[in-house]
Amino acid sequence: MRRGWAAAIALLTLVAAGPTAALAAPMTDPVDLGSGYVLDEAGALSAADETRAQQRLEQFRAQTGLDLWVVFVDDFTNPAGSEQWANQVAESNGLGPTQYLLAVAVEGRQYYLSGDSAGPVTGDQLGTIEQQLIQPQLQAENWLGAVDAAANGLADAAGGGTGGGSSGDAGGGTISVILIVVVVLAVIGLVIWLVVRSRRKARVGGGGAHPPVEQLSTKDLERQAGSALVETDDAIKTSEEELGFARAQFGDAATTEFAAALESAKENLNQAFHLKQKLDDSTPDTEDEVRSWNAQIVQLCREASTMLDEKAAAFDELRKLEKNAPEALAKVQELRAATEPRIAQAEATLAALGARYAPTALATIADNPVQARQRLAFADEQLAAAQQAIGAGDGGQAAVGIRAAEEAVDQAGLLTDAVAKLGDDLAKAEGSIKELVANLQQDVAAASALPDPDGQLAPVIASTQQAISSATAATAGPQLAPLQVLESLEAANTQIDTLIAGVRDQQQAAQRAQQQLGQLMMQAQAQVSAAEDYITARRGAVGADARTRLAEAGASLVHARQLQASDPAQALASAQRANLLAGQAIQLAQNDVGAFQGGGMGGMLGGGGGGGGGNILGAVLGGIVINSMLGGGAGGGSRRRGPSMGGGMFGGGGGRSPGSFGGGGTRGRRGGGRF
Repeated sequence: MRRGWAAAIALLTLVAAGPTAALAAPMTDPVDLGSGYVLDEAGALSAADETRAQQRLEQFRAQTGLDLWVVFVDDFTNPAGSEQWANQVAESNGLGPTQYLLAVAVEGRQYYLSGDSAGPVTGDQLGTIEQQLIQPQLQAENWLGAVDAAANGLADAAGGGTGGGSSGDAGGGTISVILIVVVVLAVIGLVIWLVVRSRRKARVGGGGAHPPVEQLSTKDLERQAGSALVETDDAIKTSEEELGFARAQFGDAATTEFAAALESAKENLNQAFHLKQKLDDSTPDTEDEVRSWNAQIVQLCREASTMLDEKAAAFDELRKLEKNAPEALAKVQELRAATEPRIAQAEATLAALGARYAPTALATIADNPVQARQRLAFADEQLAAAQQAIGAGDGGQAAVGIRAAEEAVDQAGLLTDAVAKLGDDLAKAEGSIKELVANLQQDVAAASALPDPDGQLAPVIASTQQAISSATAATAGPQLAPLQVLESLEAANTQIDTLIAGVRDQQQAAQRAQQQLGQLMMQAQAQVSAAEDYITARRGAVGADARTRLAEAGASLVHARQLQASDPAQALASAQRANLLAGQAIQLAQNDVGAFQGGGMGGMLGGGGGGGGGNILGAVLGGIVINSMLGGGAGGGSRRRGPSMGGGMFGGGGGRSPGSFGGGGTRGRRGGGRF
């Protein structure tokens, strides 16, 4: 049993994941359960023991009203993972919310206790049953004892207990673990409540199978669509990071199928975000349109999640972190060491930028060095735990720590790079201000030369001259906000161009649009880039609205690039839209993060990397561990893919998992494990 603060951290932040090594034992595909409660294809039980097991499970049914099936096979295959195999057996045999399945691979030494998240026993309780009751019996190869332990634990949990029950050997160590679990559960509950409140999104369905959309109210359907967008976006961002690690390790050729799945999932998500933007725009929508588009959003997100989930097991098999833990650990330690000096450089760059630019211009990167140090501190904790697990021969636990450290180090690099990137964008924006001011002065001269019998041009000329004066004064001051200045100049430019457009022929208009387009494209790219970096590194707190604006801004920017040569005028309109939406995305994301940090977490998250709690909560803000806290993606069924305090390849303990490659189905609980 693992002890001390490391175990408490693991309980909060990790849950084991990843396939086990293939053995020479016979493989077994998912099975039909038959008429009894016990199916022993591995010959683990004697005839007498099998009879006693059947009687015990019938007694369990009579006492609790619940059902428990137990399957013993040599090894799991098609799929090879214990969680996927057990859940597939449960689903293919039609098990309901009050029906549970214990699957044991005797030769492969894997197991999993499958239960529906809508049932009376929670994922946390199932994890406790696994680790405290079932696993000790399996390690002793007491197969009948494992059946009895599972029944005892489920009965205890269904009766209001923790699921720990009485295993016959519970001593002071078990009591200590239970106390740790209680404390950690309280902390997790607080974190989940604050995050959910900051997002202001109610989750629909209670974790069970999704009801048909026609049975949902329009309001509930809208909530489900918003939740699906956030969860799928998180899954794709995490999968993209994981794919980057795999490419660095194995090259592009070995990761082609995963890259293709990711691109397909992105296409679905982009379509979903486009529909969300149509719902959010100023054009009124009918009730039928609202329901239809939200239903399409949910379906697109589920399909995207499924595309990734179908490749998740193969991806885990490619990386095999639990087998290559020492080499993978050394690689992450190397990346971590290289990232440390970049933070100091980012701090110096930010200080220099602060002397030149206004706080509003630097809002998206103002706390990036602090956040980066929190990510590295979190990575250090996970690397230390992984090193300890390697020393203990526990590759599964080491893999989980390595995966979390990889993502944390990657985010630290993203946060530091964003500082220099924004600095470059602001410098370019200053140059664009000068060019745009010169263009506006030409517009003023051209407009002044036009007849103005109705007096329409005079006020526009005056307001344009005022915008030029304000921009000139702003660039001469010490606290410049270039992107905001460009925004005001663009507004003035649009207004005066509208009035004098009639005096320019089509060729002149195209030439002018092309000239303006380059400036606005740069501005829009800077805004989109800043929004993307800000949201990615704080995705644990950012809701669907900000993500929708960002997705649409990116799509508009791509559209502008496509039309840049053939239709400059349309490209200019698309670039203007991209710039506007990216600005809205930043504002909405900052509101979400402010609500997250102001909801009781400000002190904990704002203290740099100096404490374990702050580091963990910083990882929550970064979305490294939040997916499992909020139950992950909501696609398809829900055979215990939600949060759990147990399971995994720990050999004891439990926790919260960082995200891995995959969709909603891989974001949640990864219990069971080896024995």
